[in-house]
Amino acid sequence: MKKVLWLTLVLVLALVMIAGCGDTPAEEAPIDEAPDETPDDEVVETGTSRLGLGVVTSIAKSRDAGDDITAQAQTDVVMAAVLFDGEGRVVSVSIDNAQNRVAFDEEMQLATDISVPGTTKVGLGDDYGMKRVSEIEKEWYEQMAEFEAWMLGQTVDEIKSLQVKVVDDAHQNVPDVPELTSVVTITVEDYIAAVENAYNNSIEVENAVTAGLGADISIAKSRGLDEANELMPMAQVDNTMAAVAFDAEGVIVGALIDNAQIRVNFDEEGQVTSDRSEAPKTKTQLGDDYGMKRVSEIEKEWFEQIASFSEWMVGKTVDEVLGLQVKVVDDAHQHVPDVPELTSTVTITVESYQAAVATAYENAK
Repeated sequence: MKKVLWLTLVLVLALVMIAGCGDTPAEEAPIDEAPDETPDDEVVETGTSRLGLGVVTSIAKSRDAGDDITAQAQTDVVMAAVLFDGEGRVVSVSIDNAQNRVAFDEEMQLATDISVPGTTKVGLGDDYGMKRVSEIEKEWYEQMAEFEAWMLGQTVDEIKSLQVKVVDDAHQNVPDVPELTSVVTITVEDYIAAVENAYNNSIEVENAVTAGLGADISIAKSRGLDEANELMPMAQVDNTMAAVAFDAEGVIVGALIDNAQIRVNFDEEGQVTSDRSEAPKTKTQLGDDYGMKRVSEIEKEWFEQIASFSEWMVGKTVDEVLGLQVKVVDDAHQHVPDVPELTSTVTITVESYQAAVATAYENAK
């Protein structure tokens, strides 16, 4: 009997020891699962980047009247809207060329319909006509899209170091790298210069997701020879351009607007009297030399007024910008802002600037 009791005691002690030495199951820790959706009030930020608008202008291809040819003005305005990241690398780039011609007849009267808006090469699309003479059978806008894609992720210095080759007198800087030789045969010096100019003139923007380039062009102020009023022939091309950055909701987070108002003057014989070797400046580049301040009722120069208008746009959608209340001041000022925030800072007419911003939104990438 004692032996049985002893064995029972040993068994009980063993069971107690086993229970005491075993791993007690721990309570399951709750798993932190991410919510299925981002809360409606949470703002997704993308940080600080830089938005730039670059411009390169030329009237070099304007021509004099001759024995078998009539006079013609040609203005080339290369424009680039570029979004750079915090390290100066290109994250979005749009480049275009507003190449517009104003022709005159033998009497130096206008031969071009100046009521028709001007165009850009991208705007012309297949109608530009490069594909039929291109050795790679690509239109200008297609080649430019390839060049823009190549720029992505690169700094301005890397873009400027692109290896190029001379093809002929008109093509002195054609890309000569494997990634581009089969897709880009245009000369690219002005496009690179415009991107560099965009970087040098860039502004900080917050939470930019896309950026676009917009243009609005008019040749309506061109004129033929007017002997009665002693006015010489003149081609005038007004190139309004806008680089605009947008957030994920399509709200404007930054805008740069400029106007290359280019005049090409002729004498009564059809000879160009403007300096064809000089690159015309934009209104922003002219700064105080544009001369608006001395005649402005608010004593503000054009670049100051357009800066105020651009700042007003930030935080607004394109529809809100287009819905701006305006007033008619005179025949030349049909759309002057008529809201308290702008009446003391902007007295210029703004319809072409609104149109360029709307186009920038349509083209944003």
